[in-house]
Formats: sequence, C-alpha cells, structure tokens
Amino acid sequence: MAVDLSDLEPVERRSTAAIVADRIREAIMRGVFPPGTQLGEVELAARLGVSRGPLREAMQRLVAEGLLRSERHRGLFVRDLDAADVRDVYIARSAVERAAGLLLMSGDRTAATERLTAALEAMEEVADDPVALADADHAFHAELVAASGSPRLRRMADALLVETRMCLAALQDTAPPADALITEHRELRDAVRDGDAARLTVVLEAHMADAVERILAPVVVPPAPGSPAVPA
Repeated sequence: MAVDLSDLEPVERRSTAAIVADRIREAIMRGVFPPGTQLGEVELAARLGVSRGPLREAMQRLVAEGLLRSERHRGLFVRDLDAADVRDVYIARSAVERAAGLLLMSGDRTAATERLTAALEAMEEVADDPVALADADHAFHAELVAASGSPRLRRMADALLVETRMCLAALQDTAPPADALITEHRELRDAVRDGDAARLTVVLEAHMADAVERILAPVVVPPAPGSPAVPA
C-alpha cells in the first residue's frame, strides 16, 4: 500500500556557508562592519574557524543580497548607502509590510494580534535602552510579516530589515522618542486586532515616511559665536 508523505516537510540542514552568511550579515547589521569596510578572506576565515571555500560562498550570497559589493582586483566591501538607497529600502518595506498586513486581515487576526502584542510588550520592556529598543522594533516588524504566513514576504522582509539597520548605522543620529515609537507600533497592533486595513496602511506608511525623514535629517551645525542666526 502506498504511503502518503505529502504532509511531511523536509528536515532543514543548513550548510556551513549559510551559517557563515548569517554571522557576517549580523555583523553588518550591528555596525561591526560599517559601510565601506573591506572584508578580508584570510582574517574572516580564521576568525570564524572555517575554510575559505564556504566563506567565499557565503560572501557571494551577501553580494547577491546587495549587502556586499565586489570590486575587481580589490575584493569585497560592505556596500555604502546613500539617500536614494534609504528611500528605496523604506519604499520596499512599505510594500512588503502592507502586503503582509492585508494577508493578516483575511487570516487568523487573533493569533496575529497575540504575536504583535508580545512583540509590543518586548519593546515596552526595553524602552530605556536605544539599542535593545531598535532590536525589539525590528522584531515587531518581522513578526508582522511572519504572521502573514507568506514565506516569500518573510524572506524579503528579513533582507530589508538588515538593510534598515545599515541605514540607521550609517546615516542617522536622531532616533524618535521611545514613547512615540511604541505608540506607533501599538496603533499597528490595534489596526490588525480591529481588522482595519485602511488604518493599518495609513499608520504603516506614516511610520516609514517618518523613519526616512529622521535618517536623512541634515546635521544642524551651531553658528559660531557672533555669527548671524540662520532662519529655520
């Protein structure tokens, strides 16, 4: 008698290259390797305790993801981000997270609300720690997309969140107040809970637009003593 194996999922066996790519991706996200940093194979292989074969494969994955750039005869560098990159990252995030939110509206909103509430509480617990709050912020958005049940949206969101952290590390020095940030995320959770797709879209787009404005805000240099004031 034939056995139906359709409900069995394959066991995931992660390659060394995949694990190495995760480590380097995390280091880029954390600013350990700032934009423009050249990554040396010998040093990285020794640090990570791997051979250069898996390391090269991992780095090529990151080139394909857009986190590294290759320069002929020079090597691999962490990609620099300019204002156009920042805007593009957040446009893409808006599209992905809006699509995920619309899927949530037609799915199990109760389960999604529970996941987002837990993520929101995690943000509240670390409100006094800017680094931990940034981590919790991104975990909230990752949960929003993951709760949609779309593996493709989740893969896209994961890559975009890494680029988001690169944007923050490279180009911004003004984070929003913690209470305002948490309020915005509470509104997103409430929109999912209430099944209000229009509200979710409005809050999400405003949240992304505010992030871009803050990241690209020009640095204000105080005038020298005796200099005339510059109008705002």
